Amino acid sequence: MSEFAERVVAWQRVHGRHGLPWQGGRDPYPIWLSEVMLQQTQVATVIPYFLRFIAEFPDAVSLARAPLERVLELWSGLGYYSRARHLHAAARTVLRDHAGRVPTVPALLEALPGIGRSTAAAIAVFSAGTRAAILDGNVKRVLCRHEAIDGHPAQAAVLATLWSLAESRLPDAGIQAYTQGLMDLGATVCTRTRPRCDSCPLAQTCAARASGDPAGYPRPRPRRVPPWRPMAPVVILAGDRVLLERRADKGIWGGLWSLPECASAPALAGEASALATQLLGALPAGVAPAQPVPLPGFDHALTHFRLRIEPWLIAGVAAGLPDPAVGTDHPAARLRWLPLGECVGAALPQPIKRLLLGLAAGAQGVPAEGERRG
Repeated sequence: MSEFAERVVAWQRVHGRHGLPWQGGRDPYPIWLSEVMLQQTQVATVIPYFLRFIAEFPDAVSLARAPLERVLELWSGLGYYSRARHLHAAARTVLRDHAGRVPTVPALLEALPGIGRSTAAAIAVFSAGTRAAILDGNVKRVLCRHEAIDGHPAQAAVLATLWSLAESRLPDAGIQAYTQGLMDLGATVCTRTRPRCDSCPLAQTCAARASGDPAGYPRPRPRRVPPWRPMAPVVILAGDRVLLERRADKGIWGGLWSLPECASAPALAGEASALATQLLGALPAGVAPAQPVPLPGFDHALTHFRLRIEPWLIAGVAAGLPDPAVGTDHPAARLRWLPLGECVGAALPQPIKRLLLGLAAGAQGVPAEGERRG
């Protein structure tokens, strides 16, 4: 075993994380679930979601047989909803092609929706002791700093170098402690800002530390001003119920229930009224809406762009429920009424949920603290 690997393994056994709810077993299902949830999400955020999820879906079979809407409800607030859709699709593939047992071979795992090279390797390492290299964000940072690699990890040449390093550093024994150790180092010691080099087992051989600027690695991604996208959702209220529309499977918030949106944004009152009339006309006993009222606008940041949300409120609508007998090609099949009090646990995008909860509390759509008004 190389000195690099020895130091990582020895440090992990003493200082690493050992009590996480998905640790301590070899069942690949909870390991897979945790690895997917941990993509671009911190451990402290993931733990309560993982516990709720595993309690309702204790294995791949129960997940595969669950409706996607329930999966999205449990995922609501965790973000990056394509992960939940891929997880559900992968569970169905596992049920169909692997008799409900999550595989432990990297090539088979990588063939499942939403599982890339690094995630497949992590599942194989922790469930079967497979000698495979991972390269998540934490590991990229540790390797970039240890070797003082110039460039951003997303650049093709840098990424190829990092994979080569990750493969070359694999120990012959102790692969699980080594892999967990690299993750833990990046998460708790070799952090993105203010790395704690005095607590790092690799400090003596770290080129970035020797340079005097460990936080300068990895090099930052070339700065790009995130674009703005306007959005004009319409809150249609019938008593204490709000009309929701299921979004298309692809695109932002794919597959979630959300508010219907005007085609143009910002929208005029006439456009909001026309949209409500069109939607209510697809429902039994639909009645033309009252005059729209603008709600306070607010901004919401996503990964690659920012939304400027300028909602409209149409209250006092009298309308029937969607007909449960209509086929999926009927416009009403993508509509539902939801009591405002049930928005907390619904599969709604976070800014839409906050907007509706504000209305339920009588706040007239005031955005949550930290969001800037448009």
